[in-house]
Amino acid sequence: MSRVAIDMTLTSPACPVAGSLVGEVQRKVAALPQVKSAKVDLVWDPPWDKSRMSEEVALELGLM
Repeated sequence: MSRVAIDMTLTSPACPVAGSLVGEVQRKVAALPQVKSAKVDLVWDPPWDKSRMSEEVALELGLM
């Protein structure tokens, strides 16, 4: 079993789901069978930009 630590950056400090997203990600990751514990920290450095988005997501959003 693994302990998982995630540093998560949001697209904007004004993100409407900022208050719930960190806890939701932590619960979902912790529920995986191979995960013993999960910790998610919200960070702002490095700042998010489009280059951090996968090609698949960019295509889905019509950005490519």
